[in-house]
Amino acid sequence: MRVIDAHVHLYPPEAGGEPIAWAVANGESHWAKLCTRRRKNGWPVQGFSNVAELLRDMDAAGVTKAVLLGWYWENQATCVWQNTFYAECVRAHPDRLAAFATVHPAAGADALAEVRRSKDLGLIGLGELSPHSQKIPLSDPWWIRLLDLASELRLPVNLHVTDPRSAAYPGRVETPLADFVRLAREFPMTQFILAHWGGGLAFESESRPLKNVWYDTAASPLMYEPDVWTRAVAAGHGDRVLFGSDYPLILYPKSETAPGFGKFLDEAKSADLSERQTAAVLGENAKRLFGW
Repeated sequence: MRVIDAHVHLYPPEAGGEPIAWAVANGESHWAKLCTRRRKNGWPVQGFSNVAELLRDMDAAGVTKAVLLGWYWENQATCVWQNTFYAECVRAHPDRLAAFATVHPAAGADALAEVRRSKDLGLIGLGELSPHSQKIPLSDPWWIRLLDLASELRLPVNLHVTDPRSAAYPGRVETPLADFVRLAREFPMTQFILAHWGGGLAFESESRPLKNVWYDTAASPLMYEPDVWTRAVAAGHGDRVLFGSDYPLILYPKSETAPGFGKFLDEAKSADLSERQTAAVLGENAKRLFGW
């Protein structure tokens, strides 16, 4: 079975080596608050893997290909920096890695130009974006032009979604679910991937008419019980679910101290799904979305 992880993060060595110092120097405090925090037991919430470690962990779990997602950075310069890094990663490992570009909509015309540059470099989508975290109103003209451009260039857009029922944590930003339903309806030609099971939208049959919406499973074990796989299928979204881990987030903090894919993949494979449904979620849906 070909496994595609549609939600993986990777950072250039400068950020991963000394993340707090790097964040301070580059004005990325929100990223630092989310990614460098520790749990009550003192263990980090995530690792900072390099390309070699990512490929090693993919091999160990049987992940065929990973889609690298950007971040909702506070500065456009950081977005350009990460996009360039991702293009280098994809160029070095085209059979194992693909990547999305990230931008800050407040950069206006520069953000649109960066989208075009990133596509020319081989990046295949936009995200993980978060207008709520980047303090961009959904009515912002540049945000609207960004989504129109994504449709024009056939670039899927991955959006960060927080379940309104989830527990509070440092750096948490409210993302009203109605906003994503509105976006899907107002931009029917844009393909949206709503991260983290769409904050619960993937379990609601009422969202089934949104044919341009996909859902990734990033960070699932930290928020939901293992029955989420069957709940999403029962709601009619089985052909729109994309396996995504949120690597290098540590998904099982009670039993693991390092990032990996294996245990989460085991959870997906042991869900009460048919062989066809499992294959769809673990890779076939992604192949269809990305045209692979």
